[in-house]
Amino acid sequence: MIVILNNGGQYVHRIHRSLKYLNIPSKIIPNDTPLFEIEGNEEIKGIILSGGPDIEKASKCIDIALNSKLPILGICLGHQLIARAYGGEVGRAKSEEYARTKIYVKNKNDLFKNIPKEFTAWASHKDEVKKIPECFEILAYSDICDVESIKHKEKPVYGVQFHPEVSHTEYGSEILKNFCRVCGLNDE
Repeated sequence: MIVILNNGGQYVHRIHRSLKYLNIPSKIIPNDTPLFEIEGNEEIKGIILSGGPDIEKASKCIDIALNSKLPILGICLGHQLIARAYGGEVGRAKSEEYARTKIYVKNKNDLFKNIPKEFTAWASHKDEVKKIPECFEILAYSDICDVESIKHKEKPVYGVQFHPEVSHTEYGSEILKNFCRVCGLNDE
C-alpha cells in the first residue's frame, strides 16, 4: 500500500484514484501522521507527499521526508518540501504558470525508466525549487523551471514539480508505476 499525505492540494484525491487505476492500494492520511505510525504498518511500502497551498502547513511532513526508511515521492508542494527539508531553497517562480509544460529528462533513474527524454506535463509553477540540496541530483527540467524533478543521491526520495496524477501529463501513469516499483509494488 502507498500512503498519500494530504497537504491540502486539489489533486490529492486524483493521486489516490490514479493509483487505484493502476491496481495499487493506497490510502489518504493526514499530513500530521507520525512517522512511527506509518513505518509501524507493514502493509505500507511507500509514501507520497501531495501538493498543497501552503508549505508551512505541510511542514509536519519534514520529519517523514528526512527520516523515513520507505521510498518517498513528493508532488508539487511535496517536491518543494523535500528540497527545503534537506537544505534546498524554494521561492517564487519567474513564470507563474499553471499549464502544460514540456519536460526534459536529464537522468532517467528509476522514476523515468522507459519514459521518453521529452514529454508534456501539467505543472504548477507559482513556487519552485530554486536550489537543490547537495545530496540531491536533478532528474528533469523545463524551459521555465530548472528543477522539475530531483532524487536523493543515496535514498529512494524523489520529487516532481509537475503532476503525474492528471491525464494531461503524458506518461504520468508510467511515472507513478515506476515509483511503485521502487516501493516493491508491481502492477503486473
